[in-house]
Amino acid sequence: MQSATIKKEKSSRLKKRPDAYVLLFIVLVICAVATYLVPAGEYDRKELGDREITVPGTYHAVEANHIDFVDFFVAIQEGMVKGAPIIFLVLFTGGALHVIEKTGALNVGISRLVHKLRNHETLLIVIICFVFSILGTTAVIVNSVIAFIPLGIMLARAMKLDAIVGVALIYLGTYAGFNAPVTSPVTLGLSQEIADLPLFSGIEFRIIIYLAVVAVTIIYICMYVKKLRKDPSKSILGANAFPGALGSSEEKLDQNAPFTARHKFIIAFTTVVLTAFIACTFYLEWDTKEMTATFIFMAIGVGLIAKMSANEIAKTFLQGCQKLVYGALIVGMARAVVVILEDGKLLDTIVYGLATVLEPLSSVAAAIGMFIGSGLIHFLISSGSGESVVLMPIFAPLADVIGITRQVAVQALMFGEGFVNCINPTSGVLMAVLATSGISYGKWLRFMLPLTAIWVVLGMIFLAIGVMINWGPF
Repeated sequence: MQSATIKKEKSSRLKKRPDAYVLLFIVLVICAVATYLVPAGEYDRKELGDREITVPGTYHAVEANHIDFVDFFVAIQEGMVKGAPIIFLVLFTGGALHVIEKTGALNVGISRLVHKLRNHETLLIVIICFVFSILGTTAVIVNSVIAFIPLGIMLARAMKLDAIVGVALIYLGTYAGFNAPVTSPVTLGLSQEIADLPLFSGIEFRIIIYLAVVAVTIIYICMYVKKLRKDPSKSILGANAFPGALGSSEEKLDQNAPFTARHKFIIAFTTVVLTAFIACTFYLEWDTKEMTATFIFMAIGVGLIAKMSANEIAKTFLQGCQKLVYGALIVGMARAVVVILEDGKLLDTIVYGLATVLEPLSSVAAAIGMFIGSGLIHFLISSGSGESVVLMPIFAPLADVIGITRQVAVQALMFGEGFVNCINPTSGVLMAVLATSGISYGKWLRFMLPLTAIWVVLGMIFLAIGVMINWGPF
């Protein structure tokens, strides 16, 4: 009996995964130690508009900047400061959602929608994923996808599935598009500008790539949903299908609850505000800061429509913020990784090593090598535009030497920084999404790794085709 108890306790300890904060802290320690082991170096920089980009052929060793004990903990604080726009977006998303939830409008509305489409579940999944993929491939929604995760969780809960489906509908829908950009100015446009390519050139082949990536993503999600329908116990999350604060709402989704005129007005107001934000990202280049402000406005507006007092709106909003503190602050932890690597002058050394490895390879192998190399570096530079300004100035002339077009080199970078996004523990967006939904990083990997492998294979095929057809211009 005692032996069985001991074995059970050991098994329980083995099943425990490190907390996301613990995981990132370990990564920070490894990066700090690396500043003592990896040679420091830098490329010269030059101005390109309002950005600084690397100058190929100028790599040189510099004096090492070791991250000491004090620097290590200061880096965490700096990460929090630099991640503040996304941190407050997460917090205020929770605040606004809690105000809307308290009115009952969103719960009843989603319940009615799911009930009407109960015999067309696949159609609902396709529509949601495809719409968000368009917003992703045009970069209308990138970091701000965090704000829409609660919607996905509520949909999944109404469909009696699990939180992974809720996150996949919104997050993977958006990032399937963002990872295969067609007209994204923040990654594709910037990379083509650095490579001296016409803006959004090669769009015909990119549309084919985008549709293929989105299609396999939707199919993958539908297959997981089908598995849950056959046997709910097959959920990766186990018995607790909605482990996060968003999934534990005290208000039940009741399809028989009355859908009042006030409920409809609240949903209409929320829809108009979000639509206006999306329109403003096109015409006024609104971003994370403006969306954070939008959620403050939305919470106040919904509260007034629901005839809540000023004190009640404030109290409800802050209660919602409290629910997502865990998911918000993890953004700063992820950002601290980049702070340590930049202060330790290690990023350019890693880029130089990658370029040295790629130069002697054949055309197809080099294109795939760029893809894999940029994917690995994306674990260190979680910003798509940040990786573009570091790597593209190196990849463009390297492509000329190797004998592939710069268009292929740009796509290799897009694949590398894109496909890694959804498994990258140093991505503030991913870690915030997981923390907000309550999904552990380990369980997310169990769901995500097979799809990532499919994406990688697709990427290699498309790059090989791009080399063979001499995809241009240049």
